Amino acid sequence: MVPQLAEPYSKHAGTIVGRISAIPVFPSSTLANRHARQPFRSAGAAESMFAPYNSRRHMDVRGYRPPRVLPGVEVVVNLGRTKSIEQSIADTEEPTHQLRKRLGPVELTLFGVGVIIGTGIFVLTGKAAGVQAGPAVALSFVFAAIACALAALCYAEFASTVPVAGSAYTFSYASLGEFVAWIIGWDLILELALGASTVAVGWSSYFADVMKSAGITIPAWAYGGSHNVVAAAIVLILTAVICLGIKISSQVNMVIVAVKVGIVLFVIIAGCFYLKAANYSPFIPPSGSPAAGGAQSTPSLLQDLGVAPGSFGVSGIFTGAALVFFAFIGFDIVATAAEETRKPQRDMPIGILASLGICTALYVAVSLVVTGMVKYTDIKINAPLAEAFRSVDKPGFATVISVGALLGLTTVMLILMLGQSRVFFAMSRDRLLPPAFAAVSQRFGTPVRTTIATGVVVALLSTFVPLTELAELVNIGTLFAFLLVATGVMVLRRTRPDLPRAFRCPGVPLVPILAVLASLYLMLNLPGATWIRFIVWMVVGFIVYFAYGARRSRLATEPDYSTGALTSQA
Repeated sequence: MVPQLAEPYSKHAGTIVGRISAIPVFPSSTLANRHARQPFRSAGAAESMFAPYNSRRHMDVRGYRPPRVLPGVEVVVNLGRTKSIEQSIADTEEPTHQLRKRLGPVELTLFGVGVIIGTGIFVLTGKAAGVQAGPAVALSFVFAAIACALAALCYAEFASTVPVAGSAYTFSYASLGEFVAWIIGWDLILELALGASTVAVGWSSYFADVMKSAGITIPAWAYGGSHNVVAAAIVLILTAVICLGIKISSQVNMVIVAVKVGIVLFVIIAGCFYLKAANYSPFIPPSGSPAAGGAQSTPSLLQDLGVAPGSFGVSGIFTGAALVFFAFIGFDIVATAAEETRKPQRDMPIGILASLGICTALYVAVSLVVTGMVKYTDIKINAPLAEAFRSVDKPGFATVISVGALLGLTTVMLILMLGQSRVFFAMSRDRLLPPAFAAVSQRFGTPVRTTIATGVVVALLSTFVPLTELAELVNIGTLFAFLLVATGVMVLRRTRPDLPRAFRCPGVPLVPILAVLASLYLMLNLPGATWIRFIVWMVVGFIVYFAYGARRSRLATEPDYSTGALTSQA
């Protein structure tokens, strides 16, 4: 039984109390210092604080009074405990966890371009134009890019302020607390692994087509209906590349991206010779206009709820924007490489925003070429660019497009697996996952164990598991990360206004609020089945967190872990 206190205290919200041993209580005055509150200590660590409570003597360098702990109750989990930014940065200097800093603004920008431009630039344009917006799909790309830019500005502020591996997971840990950080980390692990597996399956299909064009048939044992050794092979090859070091990975990405962008520019320039002005009329087809043949789509959650945005007309532009938004997903993965950047405060915003700008320009140009070569009602949904060139008697260009798609998917896989290994590494370093995976190779300067584990899982998934219906989990996971990062920017601006920020997101809180609303709207445009799968995965994550991570977290097991960095910084 807890004794009555002579002075008013308020218990910290968000605490789950289990076995009785020690209750942390806060003077009500400390609520004004939430940005500096330290994690709850275990019972053994708390007993060192049982000396007569002198608020001045116990005050730390930031004016924070640690919680007074009374014998009697053991705190199992504090859902709101945060890891200080100073400690996050200090962790990057630990010898056994230190990644090598090899990246500059060019490498980061090419990472972004490498992961954003996949097959979407060759395929998604046709569906958006033929079903949603007509030639005005170019405006759909612009509006989608603006929505992405809102989130990108938030990522740029966080990545330059907290230059630590983990992206949205690390940002959430510093601003929204460990439980929210676990949720988004668990989400990113699934998102990036599924994304890489799905891309690997698509890569194998394009590879088979290119080989067939060259007169080579892939044997059935390597590429069959129930197995896909080709997909597993490319995954394991790229895993080896990532293990060799961030510099090698960036160089491989740079070469492939250069060829890929060259092919996209070639297609744009060649297509300009076959444009017909009549195909752009009407630029914004009126609502109710006939769509291109062969279009199939899964109803979104909004449609299931009876709120169905219209196709074509002005509303069709925004419906198309919700569709093509997913062609921009990937710029956020640049933030996972923050810890391996030489000057992250300067280079991370450049890499994130520049890659988004370059890809927007390419997407708009390709969309104008496709709708200018072929009337939007005649666009072939599954292969718009290839069929557009066949319609003007240039079938050889279709092979060039397949090669471009093959290269595009290669870099997408590379960056997705690199990002997944860095999130896994960051969570293991915080001991929310087994710490054995946080070891960094002294030879290569990379988290080899997490990279190999990621590669093996992705290879197995791509070999044996049909992933078509699960692919949209990647989209909802990314949008959820956008939502939390935008929220985290607003929280950290209020709780740590003194924090040095090399890049400041403009228009706070308006820009983050708009980013949250845009992300939520786009999440609602995904199928209801995707929401159900997402919720199921989150429930599994809750079980894993309370069964393992919450009790083994460094914030729970090391009493002076996060506050020690604050003292040393002062």
